[in-house]
Amino acid sequence: MARNPAAQTAFGPMVLAAIEQHEPPGQRLVDDDLAAKFLPGRMRWLVAVTQPALVRRLLVAGMDRGGPGLWSNLACRKHYIADKLAEARDDIDAVVVLGAGLDTRAYHLAQHSHIPVFEVDQPINIARKAATVRRALGEQPRSVRLVPVDFEHDDLLTMLAEQGYRTEYRTFFIWEGVTQYLTADAVRSTLDGLRPVAPGSRLVFTYVRRDFIDGVNLYGARSLYRKVRQRQQLWRFGIQPEEVAAFLDGFGWRLVEQIGPEQIVEQYVKPTGRDLTASPIEWSAYASRRADAESH
Repeated sequence: MARNPAAQTAFGPMVLAAIEQHEPPGQRLVDDDLAAKFLPGRMRWLVAVTQPALVRRLLVAGMDRGGPGLWSNLACRKHYIADKLAEARDDIDAVVVLGAGLDTRAYHLAQHSHIPVFEVDQPINIARKAATVRRALGEQPRSVRLVPVDFEHDDLLTMLAEQGYRTEYRTFFIWEGVTQYLTADAVRSTLDGLRPVAPGSRLVFTYVRRDFIDGVNLYGARSLYRKVRQRQQLWRFGIQPEEVAAFLDGFGWRLVEQIGPEQIVEQYVKPTGRDLTASPIEWSAYASRRADAESH
Protein backbone atom coordinates (compact mmCIF):
# COMPACT_ATOMS: atom_id res chain seq x y z
CA MET A 1 0.00 0.00 0.00
CA ALA A 2 1.12 3.55 -0.69
CA ARG A 3 2.51 5.56 2.16
CA ASN A 4 -0.09 7.77 3.78
CA PRO A 5 1.12 9.72 6.85
CA ALA A 6 -2.33 10.15 8.38
CA ALA A 7 -3.27 6.52 7.75
CA GLN A 8 -0.04 5.36 9.40
CA THR A 9 -1.19 6.93 12.68
CA ALA A 10 -3.70 4.07 13.06
CA PHE A 11 -0.96 1.88 14.52
CA GLY A 12 0.20 3.97 17.49
CA PRO A 13 -2.89 3.82 19.74
CA MET A 14 -3.23 0.07 19.23
CA VAL A 15 0.44 -0.54 20.05
CA LEU A 16 -0.10 1.42 23.25
CA ALA A 17 -3.26 -0.55 24.10
CA ALA A 18 -1.45 -3.83 23.47
CA ILE A 19 1.48 -2.81 25.69
CA GLU A 20 -0.96 -1.89 28.47
CA GLN A 21 -2.09 -5.54 28.56
CA HIS A 22 1.27 -6.45 30.13
CA GLU A 23 0.27 -4.49 33.24
CA PRO A 24 -1.48 -6.41 36.04
CA PRO A 25 -5.29 -6.24 35.51
CA GLY A 26 -5.87 -3.68 38.25
CA GLN A 27 -3.14 -1.40 36.94
CA ARG A 28 -4.10 -1.20 33.27
CA LEU A 29 -5.32 2.09 31.88
CA VAL A 30 -7.28 0.19 29.23
CA ASP A 31 -8.30 -3.45 28.75
CA ASP A 32 -8.09 -4.84 25.22
CA ASP A 33 -7.16 -8.47 24.67
CA LEU A 34 -7.53 -8.11 20.89
CA ALA A 35 -5.13 -5.19 20.48
CA ALA A 36 -1.96 -7.22 19.87
CA LYS A 37 -3.76 -9.60 17.48
CA PHE A 38 -4.74 -6.67 15.26
CA LEU A 39 -1.17 -5.45 14.86
CA PRO A 40 1.23 -6.52 12.07
CA GLY A 41 3.99 -8.93 12.97
CA ARG A 42 6.79 -6.42 13.49
CA MET A 43 4.63 -4.46 15.92
CA ARG A 44 3.58 -7.58 17.81
CA TRP A 45 7.29 -8.20 18.28
CA LEU A 46 7.69 -4.69 19.74
CA VAL A 47 4.79 -5.34 22.12
CA ALA A 48 6.35 -8.64 23.22
CA VAL A 49 9.63 -6.88 24.03
CA THR A 50 7.78 -4.67 26.53
CA GLN A 51 6.76 -7.52 28.84
CA PRO A 52 9.35 -6.54 31.49
CA ALA A 53 8.00 -3.70 33.65
CA LEU A 54 11.27 -1.75 33.41
CA VAL A 55 11.08 -1.70 29.61
CA ARG A 56 7.53 -0.36 29.77
CA ARG A 57 8.50 2.35 32.23
CA LEU A 58 11.35 3.44 29.97
CA LEU A 59 9.02 3.49 26.97
CA VAL A 60 6.42 5.63 28.76
CA ALA A 61 9.15 7.96 29.99
CA GLY A 62 10.48 8.31 26.44
CA MET A 63 7.04 9.16 25.09
CA ASP A 64 6.52 11.68 27.87
CA ARG A 65 9.67 13.52 26.83
CA GLY A 66 8.08 14.20 23.46
CA GLY A 67 4.59 14.96 24.79
CA PRO A 68 4.25 14.97 28.59
CA GLY A 69 1.23 12.95 29.69
CA LEU A 70 0.15 11.75 26.25
CA TRP A 71 0.48 8.07 27.18
CA SER A 72 -2.32 8.52 29.70
CA ASN A 73 -4.47 10.46 27.24
CA LEU A 74 -4.21 7.87 24.47
CA ALA A 75 -5.01 4.98 26.80
CA CYS A 76 -7.62 6.66 28.98
CA ARG A 77 -9.63 8.10 26.12
CA LYS A 78 -10.37 4.51 25.09
CA HIS A 79 -11.44 3.74 28.65
CA TYR A 80 -13.65 6.83 28.70
CA ILE A 81 -15.32 5.93 25.40
CA ALA A 82 -15.93 2.39 26.62
CA ASP A 83 -17.58 3.77 29.76
CA LYS A 84 -19.87 6.09 27.78
CA LEU A 85 -20.81 3.33 25.34
CA ALA A 86 -21.62 0.95 28.19
CA GLU A 87 -23.86 3.59 29.78
CA ALA A 88 -25.74 4.12 26.51
CA ARG A 89 -26.04 0.50 25.36
CA ASP A 90 -29.75 0.10 26.23
CA ASP A 91 -30.71 3.32 24.45
CA ILE A 92 -28.98 2.96 21.07
CA ASP A 93 -29.62 1.01 17.89
CA ALA A 94 -26.24 1.24 16.15
CA VAL A 95 -22.62 2.29 16.60
CA VAL A 96 -20.61 4.26 14.04
CA VAL A 97 -16.84 4.50 14.50
CA LEU A 98 -15.51 7.46 12.52
CA GLY A 99 -11.85 6.94 11.70
CA ALA A 100 -11.80 3.37 12.99
CA GLY A 101 -8.19 2.57 12.14
CA LEU A 102 -7.26 -0.71 13.81
CA ASP A 103 -9.60 -0.14 16.75
CA THR A 104 -11.02 -3.37 18.18
CA ARG A 105 -14.18 -2.00 19.79
CA ALA A 106 -16.54 -3.31 17.09
CA TYR A 107 -15.18 -6.83 17.49
CA HIS A 108 -15.54 -6.83 21.25
CA LEU A 109 -19.16 -5.75 20.77
CA ALA A 110 -19.73 -8.49 18.20
CA GLN A 111 -18.73 -11.11 20.77
CA HIS A 112 -21.87 -10.50 22.84
CA SER A 113 -24.21 -8.31 20.76
CA HIS A 114 -25.78 -8.18 17.31
CA ILE A 115 -26.04 -4.38 17.31
CA PRO A 116 -24.84 -3.12 13.92
CA VAL A 117 -21.46 -1.40 13.98
CA PHE A 118 -20.21 0.66 11.05
CA GLU A 119 -16.46 1.23 10.87
CA VAL A 120 -15.65 4.28 8.75
CA ASP A 121 -12.18 5.25 7.55
CA GLN A 122 -10.00 6.12 4.60
CA PRO A 123 -10.09 3.42 1.90
CA ILE A 124 -6.47 2.44 2.63
CA ASN A 125 -7.31 1.82 6.29
CA ILE A 126 -10.52 -0.05 5.46
CA ALA A 127 -8.58 -2.40 3.18
CA ARG A 128 -6.01 -2.92 5.92
CA LYS A 129 -8.75 -3.54 8.49
CA ALA A 130 -10.47 -6.16 6.35
CA ALA A 131 -7.20 -8.06 5.90
CA THR A 132 -6.38 -7.73 9.60
CA VAL A 133 -9.76 -9.08 10.72
CA ARG A 134 -9.48 -12.07 8.38
CA ARG A 135 -6.03 -12.86 9.75
CA ALA A 136 -6.86 -12.33 13.43
CA LEU A 137 -10.42 -13.63 13.62
CA GLY A 138 -10.87 -15.76 10.52
CA GLU A 139 -13.87 -13.86 9.20
CA GLN A 140 -15.68 -10.54 9.46
CA PRO A 141 -18.53 -10.60 12.01
CA ARG A 142 -21.88 -10.13 10.28
CA SER A 143 -22.78 -7.22 12.57
CA VAL A 144 -19.70 -5.17 11.57
CA ARG A 145 -19.70 -3.27 8.26
CA LEU A 146 -16.62 -1.57 6.81
CA VAL A 147 -17.27 1.79 5.14
CA PRO A 148 -14.54 3.53 3.09
CA VAL A 149 -14.93 7.32 3.29
CA ASP A 150 -12.84 10.36 2.41
CA PHE A 151 -13.90 12.83 5.13
CA GLU A 152 -12.66 15.73 3.03
CA HIS A 153 -14.86 14.94 0.01
CA ASP A 154 -17.47 12.18 0.55
CA ASP A 155 -21.00 12.47 1.93
CA LEU A 156 -20.83 10.42 5.11
CA LEU A 157 -24.48 9.40 5.42
CA THR A 158 -24.65 8.39 1.76
CA MET A 159 -21.66 6.09 2.22
CA LEU A 160 -23.15 4.68 5.44
CA ALA A 161 -26.55 4.10 3.82
CA GLU A 162 -24.90 1.99 1.14
CA GLN A 163 -23.87 -0.39 3.93
CA GLY A 164 -27.31 -0.54 5.55
CA TYR A 165 -27.27 2.41 7.92
CA ARG A 166 -30.62 4.13 8.58
CA THR A 167 -31.01 7.65 9.93
CA GLU A 168 -33.76 6.55 12.32
CA TYR A 169 -31.18 4.54 14.26
CA ARG A 170 -30.34 6.10 17.61
CA THR A 171 -26.63 5.96 17.00
CA PHE A 172 -23.54 6.11 19.18
CA PHE A 173 -20.91 7.94 17.13
CA ILE A 174 -17.24 7.54 18.11
CA TRP A 175 -14.72 10.00 16.66
CA GLU A 176 -11.49 9.14 18.46
CA GLY A 177 -8.14 10.68 17.58
CA VAL A 178 -9.36 11.97 14.22
CA THR A 179 -10.46 15.61 14.23
CA GLN A 180 -6.94 17.05 14.50
CA TYR A 181 -6.00 15.38 11.19
CA LEU A 182 -8.86 17.02 9.31
CA THR A 183 -9.34 20.52 7.98
CA ALA A 184 -11.83 22.73 9.80
CA ASP A 185 -14.07 22.47 6.73
CA ALA A 186 -14.03 18.66 6.93
CA VAL A 187 -14.88 18.69 10.65
CA ARG A 188 -17.79 21.05 10.04
CA SER A 189 -19.04 19.19 6.97
CA THR A 190 -18.96 15.90 8.87
CA LEU A 191 -21.07 17.37 11.68
CA ASP A 192 -23.31 19.09 9.17
CA GLY A 193 -23.79 15.78 7.39
CA LEU A 194 -25.01 14.21 10.63
CA ARG A 195 -27.96 16.61 10.97
CA PRO A 196 -30.52 13.96 9.89
CA VAL A 197 -29.54 11.47 12.64
CA ALA A 198 -32.14 10.51 15.21
CA PRO A 199 -32.67 12.45 18.45
CA GLY A 200 -31.13 10.57 21.34
CA SER A 201 -28.04 9.70 19.32
CA ARG A 202 -24.72 10.21 21.12
CA LEU A 203 -21.36 11.54 20.01
CA VAL A 204 -18.06 11.08 21.80
CA PHE A 205 -14.99 12.62 20.22
CA THR A 206 -11.50 13.81 21.01
CA TYR A 207 -9.93 17.08 19.98
CA VAL A 208 -6.68 19.00 20.28
CA ARG A 209 -6.55 22.48 21.74
CA ARG A 210 -6.32 25.20 19.11
CA ASP A 211 -3.70 27.13 21.09
CA PHE A 212 -1.37 24.15 20.59
CA ILE A 213 -2.21 23.90 16.87
CA ASP A 214 -1.49 27.63 16.51
CA GLY A 215 1.77 27.38 18.46
CA VAL A 216 0.55 29.78 21.15
CA ASN A 217 1.09 27.26 23.98
CA LEU A 218 3.14 24.11 23.42
CA TYR A 219 2.44 22.64 26.90
CA GLY A 220 5.98 21.28 27.13
CA ALA A 221 5.59 19.28 23.91
CA ARG A 222 7.89 21.17 21.56
CA SER A 223 9.16 18.06 19.75
CA LEU A 224 5.58 16.89 19.18
CA TYR A 225 4.70 20.30 17.76
CA ARG A 226 7.66 20.17 15.39
CA LYS A 227 6.56 16.73 14.19
CA VAL A 228 2.83 17.30 13.68
CA ARG A 229 2.79 20.98 12.72
CA GLN A 230 6.15 22.04 11.32
CA ARG A 231 7.63 19.00 9.60
CA GLN A 232 4.56 17.14 8.34
CA GLN A 233 1.56 19.42 8.94
CA LEU A 234 -0.35 16.36 10.14
CA TRP A 235 -2.52 18.18 12.69
CA ARG A 236 -4.77 20.89 11.30
CA PHE A 237 -7.91 21.36 13.37
CA GLY A 238 -8.14 22.53 16.98
CA ILE A 239 -10.71 24.04 19.30
CA GLN A 240 -10.63 25.44 22.82
CA PRO A 241 -12.53 23.64 25.61
CA GLU A 242 -14.65 26.69 26.38
CA GLU A 243 -15.81 26.83 22.74
CA VAL A 244 -16.97 23.23 22.39
CA ALA A 245 -20.54 23.64 23.73
CA ALA A 246 -21.41 26.48 21.35
CA PHE A 247 -19.65 24.77 18.44
CA LEU A 248 -21.67 21.56 18.90
CA ASP A 249 -24.91 23.45 19.51
CA GLY A 250 -24.66 24.92 16.03
CA PHE A 251 -24.94 21.39 14.62
CA GLY A 252 -27.76 20.23 16.90
CA TRP A 253 -25.74 18.53 19.63
CA ARG A 254 -25.86 19.27 23.37
CA LEU A 255 -22.56 18.97 25.21
CA VAL A 256 -23.04 16.62 28.16
CA GLU A 257 -19.50 16.72 29.51
CA GLN A 258 -15.86 16.85 28.56
CA ILE A 259 -12.75 15.65 30.33
CA GLY A 260 -9.26 17.11 30.38
CA PRO A 261 -6.06 16.19 32.21
CA GLU A 262 -7.36 16.61 35.77
CA GLN A 263 -10.37 14.34 35.18
CA ILE A 264 -8.26 11.76 33.33
CA VAL A 265 -5.87 11.46 36.25
CA GLU A 266 -8.64 11.41 38.86
CA GLN A 267 -10.98 8.97 37.11
CA TYR A 268 -8.59 6.60 35.38
CA VAL A 269 -4.96 6.95 36.49
CA LYS A 270 -5.24 7.23 40.26
CA PRO A 271 -7.32 4.03 40.66
CA THR A 272 -4.45 2.08 39.07
CA GLY A 273 -1.91 3.38 41.58
CA ARG A 274 0.41 4.45 38.77
CA ASP A 275 2.30 7.73 38.94
CA LEU A 276 1.36 9.22 35.59
CA THR A 277 0.28 12.65 34.44
CA ALA A 278 -2.08 13.54 31.58
CA SER A 279 -1.58 16.09 28.83
CA PRO A 280 -3.70 19.25 28.52
CA ILE A 281 -3.27 19.14 24.73
CA GLU A 282 -6.01 16.59 24.02
CA TRP A 283 -9.53 16.51 25.49
CA SER A 284 -12.53 14.20 25.13
CA ALA A 285 -16.11 15.45 24.75
CA TYR A 286 -19.48 13.69 25.02
CA ALA A 287 -22.69 15.03 23.48
CA SER A 288 -26.28 14.00 22.80
CA ARG A 289 -28.47 14.79 19.81
CA ARG A 290 -31.05 17.41 20.75
CA ALA A 291 -34.70 16.48 20.29
CA ASP A 292 -35.31 19.87 18.65
CA ALA A 293 -32.30 19.61 16.32
CA GLU A 294 -32.81 20.44 12.68
CA SER A 295 -32.85 17.45 10.33
CA HIS A 296 -32.18 18.77 6.87
